[in-house]
Amino acid sequence: MNLNLHKNARTTPAIRRELQHSTKSERELAREYHLNRATVRKWRHRETTDDASHCPHYLHTTLKPLEELIAVELRTTLLLPIDDLLVVLRTCFNPEVSRSGLQRCLRRHHVSNLKELIPKEDGAKKPPKKFKDYAPGFIHMDIKYLPKMPDEQAHRYLFVAIDRATRWVYAKVFAQKTAANASAFLQQVIAAAAFKIEKVLTDNGKEFTDRFCATGEREPTGRHRFDLVVKTREIVDLFFEAFRFLLLPVFQRLHR
Repeated sequence: MNLNLHKNARTTPAIRRELQHSTKSERELAREYHLNRATVRKWRHRETTDDASHCPHYLHTTLKPLEELIAVELRTTLLLPIDDLLVVLRTCFNPEVSRSGLQRCLRRHHVSNLKELIPKEDGAKKPPKKFKDYAPGFIHMDIKYLPKMPDEQAHRYLFVAIDRATRWVYAKVFAQKTAANASAFLQQVIAAAAFKIEKVLTDNGKEFTDRFCATGEREPTGRHRFDLVVKTREIVDLFFEAFRFLLLPVFQRLHR
């Protein structure tokens, strides 16, 4: 039988059982077993002879549940190294996050080993075509659903932007996936970036374009709220791709 005892334990399950069934006083038992009275009292009030969990009852963390969820989403989706992830969280969500606290969060959610998260390439398949090199300023922008938190009535959305060249990431949470929020997010990205944004790549969602209508595909009118931000902020090109998460291929390429 394998016993899982704390390395500093002064008692065995047999001694603990004897303490629980003895009618002697705490003082007598402490003297007899060479224990202090607190140890005797503890085991006499226990119903089992097993060690209790040594984990703290309360975890001291500055990350709120939603922020932990965002950290895990960014880690698994973008394959961000911990230092890059720490910068994103401090910049966009919580400036008080510590590296050690973030590391504990990733361990709790079983995403601390980045190598295990990187998809393995199938040798039978052709290697994916690599992006050509770009100067800073080509932004991929996309949206991810966030699981509904216990105290929430509806899902929220994580808006994410990443620069192809530098891997700079900016993210914010919005209650709705609307054109107003998409255009507001683009404004925030432009204000936060340390370089001029020249190109933006998004999907065909209604929050980004009016390219699709009830009768099918059409040319964008240019009057969509997202288009207006692109024009007023002098962004050169706006690209659209089919519905898929646009950001992951960038990081898959960068981690090869």
